[in-house]
Amino acid sequence: MNKVKKTAVFLINLGTPDSPSVPDVRKYLREFLMDRRVIDIPFLNRWFLVNLIIAPFRAPKSAKVYREVWTDKGSPLLVYGLEAQKLLQERLDDNFQVFFGMRYQNPSIEKAVKEMEGKGFERIVILPLFPQYASATTGSAVEKAMEYINKWEVIPEIRIVANFPNNPLFIKAFAELGKKYIQQEQYDHFVFTYHGIPERQIKKAAVQNYCQLNDKCCSKYHNKNYYCYRAQCYETTRHLVKELGLAEGTYSVAFQSRLGKTPWIRPYTDDLIRELAEKGVKRILAFSPSFVADCLETTIEVGEEYKELFIEHGGEHLQLVESLNNHPMWIECMEHLILNS
Repeated sequence: MNKVKKTAVFLINLGTPDSPSVPDVRKYLREFLMDRRVIDIPFLNRWFLVNLIIAPFRAPKSAKVYREVWTDKGSPLLVYGLEAQKLLQERLDDNFQVFFGMRYQNPSIEKAVKEMEGKGFERIVILPLFPQYASATTGSAVEKAMEYINKWEVIPEIRIVANFPNNPLFIKAFAELGKKYIQQEQYDHFVFTYHGIPERQIKKAAVQNYCQLNDKCCSKYHNKNYYCYRAQCYETTRHLVKELGLAEGTYSVAFQSRLGKTPWIRPYTDDLIRELAEKGVKRILAFSPSFVADCLETTIEVGEEYKELFIEHGGEHLQLVESLNNHPMWIECMEHLILNS
């Protein structure tokens, strides 16, 4: 029987301000949006856009929204991240030590990597907490982690869980949360809404120009679109639809949170919500399967803003299915991803 290698498990999520104050939110936005993988334009253009336009004007509005989701323990993204770290550690044996870091702000990736150094780990498994790979999320998190690990004198074996859009436990955990609402009420339509990214980022990552940003190229998932963010979102949806037993024509896929005037991947969630209401749909159950923990984009954007938009245009009720957070099957999913990496 092979000896299990002493392994560091590194969970990485996006990040959160240290507090919902305007200065802390502005600091967070500057670090986040100055990432070349997030806003992929020349450095000087990005610097002027972020520091002179976006951060100064957006920070007060964002701070107000952060205050709405902030809990007594802090940001939900951080609270659930630390809880997931603890629960995963309890499932793994003594050969594994679980670390947690944020790509932006605290606890930082740099701090987590320093804690790993010199502990004699024979292997590191990096698990970015993004089900679908995108350069601006998984790519950025892995790049930053390697920036610090590369400074070690001894670099051990490194495994990266790049994505898990159709992992059976991930799908079953989200479906289980959704079934709770389906059993309680009847819904006319189901919306699977994912965080959006600019179209140009899909094209830059395309294999042999395969990605055409339409339903035809995203209708199947294979080696040519394995890392296409849009294709991964449709793959997640197909598996969730099957697990939930939804009929064709009763669900839609859309993308939210676009920024700026350049085209982002479509259809846009706000447009879809408006169209469904105007067509007479009265009750929507919404899933956000690109997020594993509650945050602004789920609780506020989908759970409140889209709900208001839906009702404003004739709908009656929009219910958000919460993120995986500390769901036991999600913890089991992470264990499965680690042990099979």
